[in-house]
Amino acid sequence: MAQISPLRQRMIEDLTIRNLSPETQRSYVHHVAKFSRFFGRSPDQLGYEEVRAYQAHLVGRRVSWGALNQTVCALRFFYGVTLGRSDLPERIAYARTPRKLPVVLSADEVVGFLQAVKGTRNRVALMTTYAVGLRAAEAARLQVTDIDSSRMIIRIEQGKGGKDRYVMLSPQLLEILRVYWRLTKPGRWLFPRRDGRGPIHPQTLGIACRAACEFLGVEKRVTVHTLRHSFATHLLEAGTDIRIIQVLLGHRSLATTTLYAQVSTAVIGRTASPFDQLHMEITPPG
Repeated sequence: MAQISPLRQRMIEDLTIRNLSPETQRSYVHHVAKFSRFFGRSPDQLGYEEVRAYQAHLVGRRVSWGALNQTVCALRFFYGVTLGRSDLPERIAYARTPRKLPVVLSADEVVGFLQAVKGTRNRVALMTTYAVGLRAAEAARLQVTDIDSSRMIIRIEQGKGGKDRYVMLSPQLLEILRVYWRLTKPGRWLFPRRDGRGPIHPQTLGIACRAACEFLGVEKRVTVHTLRHSFATHLLEAGTDIRIIQVLLGHRSLATTTLYAQVSTAVIGRTASPFDQLHMEITPPG
C-alpha cells in the first residue's frame, strides 16, 4: 500500500474527530487530492488564487453544482480546520444551488415501475424505498433487526447527517418482507451483496432503476430518489401533516420538506384562488 502523507493523515484525523461519515471523509480527501494534482503541488502550498482558478476550471468544464459545492466544502474544511487558516474558508464561495422541482411518479406509475425491476432483492429494496421514503444508502444498509413488526416501525440508523430515526412499517410491506425473507434467508443485512459479505451498494439500486426505465421505455428519469420524492408527495396529497413528513424523511429543515407542496398537483388543485372571492363577469356591467 502507498504510504499516506502526514498532511493527508492529519486531514483524515480531523475528519474522524468531528465524526463525519466515512463517505464524507472519502469525498473530502478525494476533492482536495484532485485540487492538488491539478496544480502539481501540495495543497498546503496553494492559496486563494489557486482555489479561485480551480473553481473557474470546474465551472468551465460544466461540473454539476453538487460537485462544485462538494469541492468547496472539502477545501473550506482543509484550509479552515487542517491548516488552521481561518481567513480563507469564508472567501471560498459556494455555487448557487438551482431550485428544480423533483420528478414525481403517480401511484400507477410507481406500481408499473416497481414491477419492471429485475431481481427479487432489488425489487423488494426499491419497494421498501418507496414505502418509507428512504435514501439509497439508507435502504442499502438496512439490517434484518431494524424491522420491528411488534411496533410496526423500521429503525433507520445513521441516516444523512449521522442521525437515527424511525419510520412506519406498512402492513403490506411487512408481508412482502416476510415472503422475501423466506425466499432468500438474508443474514445480518436485509439486502446483502451477492457474496454475502456486506450490504448491497447504493449504486446497485441506481443501476436497477436505469434498467427498469430502459425496459419500460419511459421518458421520465426515474432514480432511487424519485421514489423518495414520490413517497413524500403522495403523503402530502393524502393530507399528512408536513411536519410528520419532515420527521419521516429525516429533514433538518422544514423548508426542505415544503418543496413537495410545489410538486403536489392535488394540493395545488384544491387550493382556492382569491379570485373566487370576487364577483366578476366577462363583460363589464352597463
